[in-house]
Amino acid sequence: MTESKVQSPIEDFDWEAYANGETAGSKSREELVSTYDESLKTAKDNEVVTGVVKSISKREVRVDIGMKSDAIIPVSEFRYNPDLKVGDEVEVFIETLEDENGQLRLSHKKACQTRSWDRVNQALENDEVIKGYVKSRTKGGMIVDVFGIEAFLPGSQIDVRPIRDYDVFVDKTMEFKVVKINQEYKNVVVSHKALIEAELEAQKREIISKLEKGQVLEGKVKNITAYGVFVDLGGVDGLVHITDLSWGRVSDPHEVVQLDQDIKVVIIDFNDDKKRIALGVKQLLPHPWDNLDPNLKVGDHIHGRVVVMADYGAFVEVQPGVEGLIHVSEMSWSQHLRSAQDFLKVGDEVEAVILTLDREDRKMSLGIKQLKKDPWENIEEKYAIGSRHAAKVRNFTNFGVFVEIEEGVDGLIHISDLSWTKKIKHPSEFTSIGSDIEVQVLEIDKENRRLSLGHKQLEENPWDVFETIFTVGSIHEGTITEVMDKGAVISLEYGVEGFATPKHLVKEDGTQAKLDEKLNFKVIEFNKDSKRIILSHSRIAEDANKAEQRAAKASSKKPKRNDNREEETVAAPAIEKTTLGDLGALQALKEQMQKEGK
Repeated sequence: MTESKVQSPIEDFDWEAYANGETAGSKSREELVSTYDESLKTAKDNEVVTGVVKSISKREVRVDIGMKSDAIIPVSEFRYNPDLKVGDEVEVFIETLEDENGQLRLSHKKACQTRSWDRVNQALENDEVIKGYVKSRTKGGMIVDVFGIEAFLPGSQIDVRPIRDYDVFVDKTMEFKVVKINQEYKNVVVSHKALIEAELEAQKREIISKLEKGQVLEGKVKNITAYGVFVDLGGVDGLVHITDLSWGRVSDPHEVVQLDQDIKVVIIDFNDDKKRIALGVKQLLPHPWDNLDPNLKVGDHIHGRVVVMADYGAFVEVQPGVEGLIHVSEMSWSQHLRSAQDFLKVGDEVEAVILTLDREDRKMSLGIKQLKKDPWENIEEKYAIGSRHAAKVRNFTNFGVFVEIEEGVDGLIHISDLSWTKKIKHPSEFTSIGSDIEVQVLEIDKENRRLSLGHKQLEENPWDVFETIFTVGSIHEGTITEVMDKGAVISLEYGVEGFATPKHLVKEDGTQAKLDEKLNFKVIEFNKDSKRIILSHSRIAEDANKAEQRAAKASSKKPKRNDNREEETVAAPAIEKTTLGDLGALQALKEQMQKEGK
C-alpha cells in the first residue's frame, strides 16, 4: 500500500477571507483582475516576446508568455535548437492573442525571421561586417545564409579578381557586408568584395605612388585577351600588349602565359594618374638580334619560316625574334605586278638570299628570285633577234599586247605588228589575256629588260603580192562592212580592207551605198607602206561616161569606116584594167595563205 503524502497547511492562509469568497490572500479580487488585465496589455499581436518552455513532446512545445493560457508550438520550429529543454527561455512571435477558439497562437520560426530581418536592416544601416554561410551556387552567384535569411551573393561581388570556379566557396563561412535590401520582396544582396576594396584601395595608392618606368615587379596573370594580358600587381592592374610578350611573333597570348601564372614584368609606361600601366615581358630578355650570328653577311643564304603575309611581301623568321622581309619584287624576275600571296603563304619554310643587313636598326631584306639565274644575263643568245618563241598574253594597252615568254622575260607586240591585213582598233579584238601566242623577236632593250616582238612577222608580207593585184584602176567586188561619217570600210577578197569616202559611194542612180551592200569598186590609190587602199564605186560609172564621150568625139572627127577600130581602141584600156591580176596568181596566193593558217 502506497504511503500518502501529507501536505502541510499554509501558515499565513486567511481562512476568514476564504470564507468570505476572497482566495487571493492579502490581495483583493479587484487587484488580481487589474494585474491580469495589465499583463494582457503588455503583449500584442505581431510582436516578438520572450516565453518559457513548460513542456516538450515529440510533436509539440508548450510555451508560457505570462498570459492566461499557454501556447502550443510545433517542435519542428525548434529544429535549429536540438538542445531545447523545459525552463529555457525562447523568443516567440505573437500571431494572435486569441483566435476564434479563444486560443493564443505563437510562432518561434517567425520570431527568428523577424529578428533576422531587423538584424539585416541594422547591418545595412550601420555598414556592419557580418558572417554568413555559403549554402549553394545559383545562376550568377551564390546563396548565403545570413541570420537565417537567404541572401544573394553576385559573382562579381565575391572577390576583386574574376572567379572562375564558384564551387570552392560552397559550405564556407565568410564575412560580408549587406549592400542592398528590397523591402517589398524581402530580398537581400551581400558582398564580400566590398570588405577588401577599401583595403586594396589604400594598398593600390601606395603601389602607384612608388611606380617608376623600368621598375621590375612580380604579378599574377588576371585575364587574357586577344590583344594582350592583364597582370595584377597587388591591387593595381597593368597590361602587357601582345607585342611585348615575346621578341618573336605571337598570334595568341595563351601560347606564352596562363591564367593565375606568376610572372615578372617591367613597367614600360603609364599615364599621368598612373591608372593605365603598360608592362613588358620580352624587355627582361636579351634581344634576339644581339644573338644573331656575327658572321652573317649580305649574299649569304639563310633559312626561315614565313610568319606574316602582306600584299607587298612576306616576313620570314630566321630565328625567334629576328625577321627579314622578302619584298614581292624580290620573289620573281617577272616585271608583272603581282601579290606576294601568289608565291608564298604563312608557314612555308623558305631559303633566301640576304640582300641588306642592318644590325643597328635591326632590319634585314631577303630575296628568293636570286636563287635562280637572271634570264636577262644571256638574253641575246637565248632570244636572238629574228628568233621565234611561244608566249602568253599578260596584259593589254591601247597600243599593244604585253606578253611573257618565260618568268622574267617580257615583251610588247605593237598593235601594228599583230596582223598584215586586219585593221585592229584594240588588241582584245585579236587575242585574249591568258592566251598563247607565237611571236618573233624584233628588238632587244636589255637595259629596260624589254623585248619588241611581232606576230605578223611569222608570215610573209602579203602586201608584196597585193601590190600586183590591187593596182590603181583595177576593179574588184567588195562588201561594205562599216559606215562612218567620213566614209565606209569595204571588205575585199583575201581578207583585205579598203576605204571609200562618201562621194565615192554614190551609185549610178544617185543613191548612197548602204551597209552590207555588195558592189564593184575601183582602186584609186594603193599604198603598200601604210597598207592603205582607197576605193571608189562612183568612179566606175564616171569613167564609163567619159569613155563614151571621148568615143563620140572621136567618131565625129574620123571617117565612118574606121568607127569599129576606134571603138576597139577606146574600149581596150578599160578591159585591160579590169583583168589585171592573173587568176592563176590569185589562186596560188589564196592557197598559200590558207596553208599558212589565214
